[in-house]
Amino acid sequence: MKTIKIAHLYYDLMNLYGENGNVRFLKYKLEEQDIKTEIHFLSIDDKIDFNKYDFYYIGTGSHENQELVLNDISKYKDDIKKAIDDNKYFLVTGNALELFGNKIISDENETDALEIFDFETKNEEFRIVGEQFYETDLINQKIIGFQNRDCVMTKVDTPLFSVVKGTGFNPNENNEGIRMNNFYGSYLLGPILVRNPYLTDCLVKQICKENDIKYKKPNYDDECYKAYSEYLKNFHENQE
Repeated sequence: MKTIKIAHLYYDLMNLYGENGNVRFLKYKLEEQDIKTEIHFLSIDDKIDFNKYDFYYIGTGSHENQELVLNDISKYKDDIKKAIDDNKYFLVTGNALELFGNKIISDENETDALEIFDFETKNEEFRIVGEQFYETDLINQKIIGFQNRDCVMTKVDTPLFSVVKGTGFNPNENNEGIRMNNFYGSYLLGPILVRNPYLTDCLVKQICKENDIKYKKPNYDDECYKAYSEYLKNFHENQE
């Protein structure tokens, strides 16, 4: 039986909104396909081997924890670039996404990030808070989620989502998220995989295909699909 190894990076520092739910839900959906999973919890001072795992996840943290993580993860910069080029899976949510750009800019200073992507992030005095409604070419279903951030992003070349209602990289932008090979990043919270089971199914289906595993149709009576449908129903009713 194929075993998918998931690395939950900086689980103790970057879990501000209970985003470990993303890892637990991914594990549940993989095991629904009879795929064995192992979750390894890794943080500062652990040795992270980016050749060892199939899927990497990192979530949201405070600005102070983000800085701690950036100092630690920077030593893996070349390994991360290679892993992305080798089509390893990455899911990066909330302000963890800022780590993968060129710079993080605030009034006080300008910090070099991992420089994996060309975008820059700038701290603002205002906050972007609220429910978001997006779409993507990955699936036919809409994407839902929540944002709570005080940063805007510029110079993004490969967005993941387009805005139906809500806010993109900044208040005047109609795109959001980052996509490159099997790297997926977004400010969306929720957790994003739990709130968007069809998106999770898309990722699981890709993993099955790459490992020559026959994909089984999921149980659409599961509560996660009902919750998703109920949200969409309420959203459309509130727009009328």
